[in-house]
Amino acid sequence: MIRRRVAVTGIGVIAPGGIGRKAFWSLLTEGRTATRPITLFDATGFRSRIAAECDFDPAAEGLSPQEIRRMDRAAQLAVVSAREALADSGLETLVPARTAVTLGSAVGCTMGLEEEYVVVSDTGRNWLVDHSYGSPHLYRYLVPSSLAAEVAWVAGAQGPVSLVSTGCTSGLDAIGYGARLIAEGSADVALSGSTDAPISPITVACFDAIKATSANNEDPAHASRPFDGERDGFVLGEGSAVLLLEEWESAQARGAHIYCEVSGYATRSNAYHMTGLKPDGREMAEAIRIALNAAKLDPTSVSYLNAHGSGTQQNDRHETAAFKRSLGNHAYEVPVSSIKSMVGHSLGAIGSIEIAASALAIEHGVVPPTANLHNSDPECDLDYVPLVAREHRTDVVLSVGSGFGGFQTAMVLRAPQGKAA
Repeated sequence: MIRRRVAVTGIGVIAPGGIGRKAFWSLLTEGRTATRPITLFDATGFRSRIAAECDFDPAAEGLSPQEIRRMDRAAQLAVVSAREALADSGLETLVPARTAVTLGSAVGCTMGLEEEYVVVSDTGRNWLVDHSYGSPHLYRYLVPSSLAAEVAWVAGAQGPVSLVSTGCTSGLDAIGYGARLIAEGSADVALSGSTDAPISPITVACFDAIKATSANNEDPAHASRPFDGERDGFVLGEGSAVLLLEEWESAQARGAHIYCEVSGYATRSNAYHMTGLKPDGREMAEAIRIALNAAKLDPTSVSYLNAHGSGTQQNDRHETAAFKRSLGNHAYEVPVSSIKSMVGHSLGAIGSIEIAASALAIEHGVVPPTANLHNSDPECDLDYVPLVAREHRTDVVLSVGSGFGGFQTAMVLRAPQGKAA
């Protein structure tokens, strides 16, 4: 079977610190952080009271009162970012049957579900809830696939439509699946990305319980510190990014602006522990090896590593080991950075947000920095681009993700001048 090439021709982003891909890229290249005290609910009494929130007004972003009432915040973020990706691509006409949607989410419509539970249970006082107080849209909140359906309606997509939920690798895996649909000929266009809006009491309480999040409440702007020896956990975030993926020759024929090519993708599991990681990074290294093989690239061709970089000791050391195992000595020569230092960890959404950053790094020849990195962990001894963005020729980006459940994903993006995979 002939494997068709996959181009990225549109990018839509809603992230902490700015709405739209231009504001997002500005924040990253300036090394600014968007982490702050939680405002979406009263976090008094929680261990971690900080997050990276989006300054998002659905009405200002063009959603109607009916759409706002119907959609959970995660769906709203996805729809607005999908609209931006469509507009950015310049595609004026889509063939419905040849258009796919692959959307990722780790926690689905968490905010809508929690808000409705508070109402029907009278703020938790009633064990037997009164369903008559529930929203008529409650079913949409319960079923995560409603997120993908909302994006499909935006594009009129009648091809394959699916919701991918693989924890914190959901965004990477959704883009990988969308690229495969195009490569195998099942679709010509795919809106692929992810969304999560998890900044709610239930999510914050869950991460409080396992002490995974930072408790640096006094200095939220500097709380997310991937690879730093003084880090104390990740900072929860929210957001969405959707890419317009397109069959390469069609994109070229219509004169589309091509950001990059999705040239390699692989995912593996460690079959080990829900939250634990083996220190040798073997499974992530294997995903990297297979993704590079799919792209027909040597490890030494990688010019930027977009790290998972969550800011937990376990993860940072795990992926550092994986980079060394998979890239050998080249791991010491290639710049590595984590944008979670600036936009937090938006769970299932972060993978596609990081791919958007990677595509823009190729576009502009700039590597975003790892903010707040002042004192590197001695066991994390690679070039993590501390504090300040760096101009750097970026022809091949390797972006990785690691998710609860043992999921390990790697994706390779290549500059437009790259030859066919």
